[in-house]
Amino acid sequence: MPDADSARATAREAIALLTGAAGFTEHRPPPRPLPPDGPLGWAGYDAARERASARTGEEESVVYGTGVVGDRPCALLSFEFGFLGGSLGRNTGDRLAAAYELALTRRLPLLALVATGGSRMQEGMVALAQLQRVAAASTRLRAAGLPQIAVVRDPTTGGGWATVGAGADVVLALPGAQVGFAGSRVRPPDADPYAYSAEGQFAAGQVDAVVPADELAATVTQWLRALGPHEDLPAAPVPRALSAAGPEPTAGAGMGSTAGTGTGAGAGTGSTAGTGTGAGAGTGSTAGGGAGSTAGGGAGSTAGGGAVAPLPGTGREAVARARDPRRPRAEAYLADYFAVRLPLHGDRSGATDPGLLCGLGLRADGQPVAYVAQCGTPTRPAGYRAAARTVRLADRLGVPVLTLVDTPGAANDAEAERAGAGAAIADTFAAIAAARVPVTTLVIGEGGSGGALALAAPDNTHVKVDSYFSVIAPELAAAILKRPPSETGATADQLRLRPQDLVELGFALSIVG
Repeated sequence: MPDADSARATAREAIALLTGAAGFTEHRPPPRPLPPDGPLGWAGYDAARERASARTGEEESVVYGTGVVGDRPCALLSFEFGFLGGSLGRNTGDRLAAAYELALTRRLPLLALVATGGSRMQEGMVALAQLQRVAAASTRLRAAGLPQIAVVRDPTTGGGWATVGAGADVVLALPGAQVGFAGSRVRPPDADPYAYSAEGQFAAGQVDAVVPADELAATVTQWLRALGPHEDLPAAPVPRALSAAGPEPTAGAGMGSTAGTGTGAGAGTGSTAGTGTGAGAGTGSTAGGGAGSTAGGGAGSTAGGGAVAPLPGTGREAVARARDPRRPRAEAYLADYFAVRLPLHGDRSGATDPGLLCGLGLRADGQPVAYVAQCGTPTRPAGYRAAARTVRLADRLGVPVLTLVDTPGAANDAEAERAGAGAAIADTFAAIAAARVPVTTLVIGEGGSGGALALAAPDNTHVKVDSYFSVIAPELAAAILKRPPSETGATADQLRLRPQDLVELGFALSIVG
């Protein structure tokens, strides 16, 4: 493909960039001649088509067929911008519909390389109606559990962006590409050009990644491996425990009050998995085997076998350890869990939440897993919408899901309310509840009320030894109950938020590490 400073790539150059030596087999739909000068009798339309064909060597603005990207077969379609600006007419619609049908009948992922100015005005409403055909074909592909990837080139505007481009499951963009519904000649004269760029659309959460041309083939190959199609994939394994560096937090650290410190009676070596010997002993086990759940805080082994980590003796200690800044966060867990990560970026409604990471990843054995991971900050509405998008995509494609819970709670500022916090949280609850694929949850830090629970699997949640989960933060509970700050620790105990409490209450299946 030509570099950013040279002429735009042709449809076939874009295909060759991805398929390389593996090649491409072109398909064509049955011919369907247009009336003279098209359905509107637009004077000079036939001559314009003839000039476009002579200039590009193409019969229409879209080329489609089958090919192999990396080691993954797929159906491909590619727009030829040199043919009347890559515009969509009736015959273009025939080719687009045929490309989607090819993917459907052969059960292949669809890869669209888009460069278009939108609908072809010389064909009027006949051209515009092709967008409905594309939407219907895309819907059938979705219903069949087949993935769609769009690579948006320069330019991608109008109805082509609003269907083939933005309607794909994953949207990748080439650097500097013009991307937007409004083309350069129809937008307000004072419009910010950045908003109509690949980078601007990425910032607004409409594009998943901006990928240089020389990295595109490798990136698309990884996406094809992750998206499938797949059949009967096992549940995502529970991540192994990661340890914090440095000394344990001081007594009472991270809590609203300093009274009531210590580890509790019976702290020490605890009992074996699932037994417990102290008051309030739990019945759960730890992932990897060997952790007690006594009220006094026994010791447990890590998920992968290794140094034992003591359970917190009090609610105060559990909260302090979860809030310890040295505790490993989501980024460390994801880096340890996956060999390859492919982020899904943004909520597709114009916003992003940097405190929530979403995407698909490949483990060392090649197993794909979708992930949604909170990063210890209050989760914003855009984060919940991105989470719901990720879970639904994984469910449709048969990919298991891993969620990492770590938030003091949902963002509760006025901006979050205006952005629809309640509806976004409700949608995330619904996405998890409706998932047919297995969802695995590990609470790696703070489990702050409904804002954390929205991402937790109802029947497959595990908790780290340095985590807690509570209906409300102890400080807030004490304030609501009109208790003095000195009673925050006692309130934390009453809430029974420690890992061993969560197992005993039946909320968590095991304690990890």
